[in-house]
Amino acid sequence: MRHPRPRTHRIRAAALLLTALLSAGGLAAPATAAPPAAQAEGLALTPPMGFNNWNSTHCRAEFNEDMVKGIADLFVSKGLKDAGYQYVNLDDCWALPQRNADGKLVPDPARFPHGISAVADYVHAKGLKLGIYTSAGTKTCDGAGFPGALGHEVSDARQFADWGVDYLKYDNCNNQGVDARRRYGTMRDALRATGRPIVYSICEWGENKPWEWASDVGQLWRTTGDISDNWGSMLSILKQNLPLAPYAGPGHWNDPDMLEVGNGGMTDTEYRSHFSLWAVMAAPLLIGTDLRTASPATLDILGNKEVIAVDQDPLGRQGTVVSSAGGRWVVAKEMADGSRAVALFNESGTAQRVATSAAAVGLPRAPGYTQRDLWQHRDANTAGTIAATVPAHGTVLLRVSADGHWAEHPPAVELGLDEAPFIERDTPATLTGTVTDLGRTPAREVSAALTGPDGWTVRALSPATAANLPNGASLRTRWRVTAPPGTPVGSYAFSLRVRYRSPAGERVTSELPVTASVVVPPPSGTSYLSDLPWLSAAGGWGPVERDTSNGEDAAGDGSPLTIGSTVYAKGLGVHAASEVAYYAGRRCAKVTAEVGVDDEKGAKGSVAFEIWADGVKAASTGVLTNADPAEPLTADVTGAQVVRLVVTDGGDGIDSDHADWADARLSC
Repeated sequence: MRHPRPRTHRIRAAALLLTALLSAGGLAAPATAAPPAAQAEGLALTPPMGFNNWNSTHCRAEFNEDMVKGIADLFVSKGLKDAGYQYVNLDDCWALPQRNADGKLVPDPARFPHGISAVADYVHAKGLKLGIYTSAGTKTCDGAGFPGALGHEVSDARQFADWGVDYLKYDNCNNQGVDARRRYGTMRDALRATGRPIVYSICEWGENKPWEWASDVGQLWRTTGDISDNWGSMLSILKQNLPLAPYAGPGHWNDPDMLEVGNGGMTDTEYRSHFSLWAVMAAPLLIGTDLRTASPATLDILGNKEVIAVDQDPLGRQGTVVSSAGGRWVVAKEMADGSRAVALFNESGTAQRVATSAAAVGLPRAPGYTQRDLWQHRDANTAGTIAATVPAHGTVLLRVSADGHWAEHPPAVELGLDEAPFIERDTPATLTGTVTDLGRTPAREVSAALTGPDGWTVRALSPATAANLPNGASLRTRWRVTAPPGTPVGSYAFSLRVRYRSPAGERVTSELPVTASVVVPPPSGTSYLSDLPWLSAAGGWGPVERDTSNGEDAAGDGSPLTIGSTVYAKGLGVHAASEVAYYAGRRCAKVTAEVGVDDEKGAKGSVAFEIWADGVKAASTGVLTNADPAEPLTADVTGAQVVRLVVTDGGDGIDSDHADWADARLSC
């Protein structure tokens, strides 16, 4: 993976604690026994919310004073300020490459003709706050080489305070091997010495485990490398940040990096997952898209006050993983009012049922529970089962409580299909839809319907109504689905809908969007997977490539597949985290491949390979690096409808994780 911010080598120093600041502008180590920043300063008692320009502009000329002021205006006019967003933060490239004769930082007069102080005044006049950026090194991370703060901490902190800055993002580039605790502690002391309350964001990429030491240094610390606007990057960062829940709390937050919502590299479904999961992790919510061009869907995601309330809950707990088998994640967050925010997240590329219980997420035993869907904005009662059919890469975010008012709400019903909806071309298919009452109260006058695209025929083969569904009972309806002759292979939108009445007579409608796939059955015999159509393919950087390495950027930019100097003519080149899914149609028996890290990134990269047969992991490797030769991998996929080839990041992020499924074959 290519970083816009190159990372320098760092060296751990033996002496971590010194007692005083050196001369003004000089380097010093952190003071001993400093109290936790949250207690000392009362800053960021909930995760910071705001905007940072980097993900949408990098160092392009559009990053300037007018843009920053425009973002502040939009915070107010679009209701984002009312939703809790507060900080308008400048990232790299705001300064000239050289300090002035007095060693002071100089704002770029082309970008900021009126200076930073004037921008701060404008932002403050809107009732908002201004953030700024520099690096704990001799230069910042952009290749142009803007001045960093190493050795200038006192002077730079004083300038920031005099300008009216309220937030500092302190990066890690060009750090000259100086110990991280020393560098970040020095800036902490310099900021405190100004007397101005400045939220301090430590951006050292998690390299020195800041969650173990930074709670007495800053208010938030990056736990990972930089996020990118793609599914694989977001997923990798999520998995690195989730285990760190014990280290987060008021005034000291794990920071999995800024939001990519709205930047175009993911679907709205994936962006809702991104936003939901950052909220349940009590992560800082820093908008990374240019709000001047944001779509209504993007603003709806960023402005969802009920999801934001999960992130901003004053108890300050980060959500913890309840379960994650088969890519079906349940993450639960304890809330100050005793309720639980529960994220039902489907990592996989096909819809899956994700389920848990009130007891499993930490709620006390009760006759019933109130369950509020934070994206649908509606309440239901449940007897204790918390479940939903979640679309591929989707998240259902619920707030569940044992509040005693559950009987005021209609029963929760779960909609689902018995299996993934695959329709072999020119062949009618039978799909079985289910409606299940999860509530303590019965669902009455239940009526189900399945609808498809124009021109398709959908006919019920069994009853689609029920007079009464008590708790745990299901209405199962078989549907005959026929596509028009010659319908192209691809994905098509359906909807499974149910209407029912609560015991109080309230009429309720619930809907499950369904993606049906028109497919071609796999050929008999043994085929190279790179010659077969896939159902879906996603990776961390660049597209999945057929018969070449990943390359990392545009389609077709790869090289011959090469593992340990051995070249392979056939196979798939991917970049972790990746998943390639194939329709097997219950006709196939075996997948074989030679797997490993491609040579094109030199000694970099560490990955692990997995083969899944429907929801079961059929084969896997340990972590492989460039030093390992190709490893043979064979999986029994007998009876599977879908076969998935998955590459994970080996647990250390997706930097340079170029992986090859060499000679990958499917036997049917």
